Amino acid sequence: MNFDTLFQQQNALPSIPKVVQEVIDSFNNDSVSIDEIARKLAADQVLSAKLLRLANSSYYHSERNIGTVDDAVLMLGFMTVRTLVVSSGLTSGFKTMPGVDLKQFWRYSMHTAVIAKWLAKKIKANSDFAFTVGLMHAIGQLVMHAAMPEQTLQIDKIAGPLDSRRLSVEHTSFGYDFSDVGAELAKRWRFPDNFSTVIKAFPQPLESVNFDPMAAVVHIAAWRARAEESNYAKEQLVATFPSDVALKIGVTQELIMNDMPPIAELSAGLEDLVS
Repeated sequence: MNFDTLFQQQNALPSIPKVVQEVIDSFNNDSVSIDEIARKLAADQVLSAKLLRLANSSYYHSERNIGTVDDAVLMLGFMTVRTLVVSSGLTSGFKTMPGVDLKQFWRYSMHTAVIAKWLAKKIKANSDFAFTVGLMHAIGQLVMHAAMPEQTLQIDKIAGPLDSRRLSVEHTSFGYDFSDVGAELAKRWRFPDNFSTVIKAFPQPLESVNFDPMAAVVHIAAWRARAEESNYAKEQLVATFPSDVALKIGVTQELIMNDMPPIAELSAGLEDLVS
């Protein structure tokens, strides 16, 4: 199936709640009011319940019980709330998917997001952006599974969704891969351009005409999250470490292997977001 036909399939694009689209639009609108967003969130029972659960979760170590959306927005800050709302909207958009273990897919994506956030802080880049784009980086896989299930299931037999060969197998079969599809989805959902740029570049960040450090951050985070799902031993981590990409942004193997907190610690309290 060619690239344009893919996006014309009835099932390809999940619908996202109106409030989530409005929050996405706020990325491009500097004059948006935090009160206005909070009011819209409060009117969405599912999202406001998730937001309150997160604000009260161990991840944020709140000293007191957060009881209202306004309190949650005040405590978490606009950037974090926006990130969480978009993340929740993405995950709820895909309900069931033939041939995809959605629980594993979102766990892997969440791990990529929290590692990307941690790495971005280390290199003094935008950590909220790193989290959101990390969570979204593989979403093209879900679009492909939804739009052309039979063809994608054939790819699954050769290289599963978390196989490092997956992108090249897709490219050989279709002429495009899930990073191309994810980048196009980000455009269609009206995310700022840098989302699309990073998603497209993350598989081979050093090959882009204009190198983007965030694509390198997501590349390393995705590698580490895949290794976590595959239960890599220390030797396998060392053998597969993307050293050339890491070197480009000044990240050492020691930083990832020894200084980074355990992934379970980085993502503690965020499971609700993707459940």
